[in-house]
Amino acid sequence: MPHGAASSSATTGLVAAASAAAGMTAAGTAAADRPLLRVEDLKVYFPVKAGMLIERHVGDVRAVDGISLTLTRGETLGLVGESGCGKSTTGRAIVRLYDATSGRILFDGVDVAPLKGDALKRMRRRMQMIFQDPYSSLDPRQTAAGTVSEPLEIHGIGSPGERRGRVRELLSLVGLNPDYGERYPHEFSGGQRQRIGVARALALEPDLIVADEPISALDVSIQAQIINLLERLQDRLGLTYLFIAHDLSVVRHISDRIAVMYLGRIVEVASSRELNTAPLHPYTVALLSAIPIPDPKVESRRRRIILKGDVPSPVSPPSGCRFHTRCWLRERLGNPERCVTEDPVLRTMGLKHEVACHFAEETPGATPSAVLPA
Repeated sequence: MPHGAASSSATTGLVAAASAAAGMTAAGTAAADRPLLRVEDLKVYFPVKAGMLIERHVGDVRAVDGISLTLTRGETLGLVGESGCGKSTTGRAIVRLYDATSGRILFDGVDVAPLKGDALKRMRRRMQMIFQDPYSSLDPRQTAAGTVSEPLEIHGIGSPGERRGRVRELLSLVGLNPDYGERYPHEFSGGQRQRIGVARALALEPDLIVADEPISALDVSIQAQIINLLERLQDRLGLTYLFIAHDLSVVRHISDRIAVMYLGRIVEVASSRELNTAPLHPYTVALLSAIPIPDPKVESRRRRIILKGDVPSPVSPPSGCRFHTRCWLRERLGNPERCVTEDPVLRTMGLKHEVACHFAEETPGATPSAVLPA
């Protein structure tokens, strides 16, 4: 595995050897041309109940409502959208912190959605998560070394001495002094705590890391350090990332491809470069218009698109296109009825550029030289 080149002589291959013994090595299970992760029509609903003595099921919060995506080995897929659109729920469902209501989650060809018990535990060794809040994601009663060592203990990997060596190695790998392992979370800064979270995620040498807004709770200067750390680790260890965020300016820096979510659905998928230079969905256009461009000439020709109204409730999403209640393009086109009655599906426009909009051809991104509307 990639860690073999980076590990110290005392702990080299510790996790890889254990995985091989359990029949979990990627080389023995994956075809070279198969995506590492394929999500098919994933739905995650949370029931809404009413009544005090007798509870009644009165509806569902459709947090994730039928999304599909793929992720190849060594790739970073950015998942962006407003708060409440279902990004974090998607990430947690993929690593099975939430159970899927329906759909398939194919990891290295194996559907992890129905897995339970030991089978799920073994699969989780290859999928780890970095959480949003570095303050609440660490146990305040556990030292940094204890936090990083816990995954190894849970999966029974290595002797106590080997685990101690592995912890020191991991702390050094993420830019922390290995001697800091005996300190508690309150003795670290926010950026240092997030580095501990990254070390914990790397402990089992996973193939996939779901990073759930890992920098949103940090200062701007620290955000850049964590982003650079994640990129270095990916190059060194061959990691695959699902990077979840609400800030497109950050996501486009680290991602190979970007998927845009709105109200539980994916509305656009494209390469990072193409999404930022030629967005096709009016929601993506609005998000990009909020990012300032450090060029006075270009900035003077752009206009910020202010979306009207609030995001609809995921309990009762609008019919047809879910964005039609706030869509500036629909208003410009005279409010066509199709947006209200027909649910758009993702269709391909250009090379591997998918968009779920009936009138994507009318957006500025459909004409590369166009300027955002006033």
